[in-house]
Amino acid sequence: MQKRILIVEDEASIREMVAFALRKADMAVAQAADAREALLAIADAPPDLILLDWMLPGMSGLELARRLRQEAASAEVPIIMLTARGEEIDRVNGLEAGVDDYVVKPFSTRELVARIRAVLRRSQGDDGTGSIEIGGLRIDAPAQRVYAGDELVSIGPTEYRLLHFFMTHTERVYSRAQLLDHVWGGNVYVEERTVDVHVRRLRKTLEPYGLERLLQTVRGTGYRLSVKA
Repeated sequence: MQKRILIVEDEASIREMVAFALRKADMAVAQAADAREALLAIADAPPDLILLDWMLPGMSGLELARRLRQEAASAEVPIIMLTARGEEIDRVNGLEAGVDDYVVKPFSTRELVARIRAVLRRSQGDDGTGSIEIGGLRIDAPAQRVYAGDELVSIGPTEYRLLHFFMTHTERVYSRAQLLDHVWGGNVYVEERTVDVHVRRLRKTLEPYGLERLLQTVRGTGYRLSVKA
């Protein structure tokens, strides 16, 4: 089944170039020139992934990313930011807003398609069977859902994969480099600072249920998931 990609880009030439490359890669494409058109397109049919330009007229791509993460229809849809801003602080701001990956302009469409496929693979999670339950937190692996007690937890795709890894490897400390290798994959370039951003997002997701304490920082080493204080 074709993956549906929403391109949110105000420059028509870039939009058309990307759309052509995605169709050639056997992906379905929807397009939007600004935040308003993007929100209408998502309400009509949520995409499998959103390509989002940082510099949009009216509402910026960063603001739109934050809004999309708050909307039920788009909270778990992966987002790749297209941007000319390559500074670390910009990437961190984007990650904290809910962006899953970055492609810095100018980019090759070949690289972009590869990044899209990598993010889509990561967002699908694992194909294990059964449930994992630790300290009041439960993952239903076949359904890729997370529960705090009987309450369904709204969680993004990257945070789901991170949590699943921790819950299948409890009580062991993992460095940022190890987490990047296990959760993001060794063939994907992501900075170690990215791990800190997603750990903070995962803790924020678990905080309303009083379960953020399970995810512990081990100073100078990394992180672990533990029911022990």
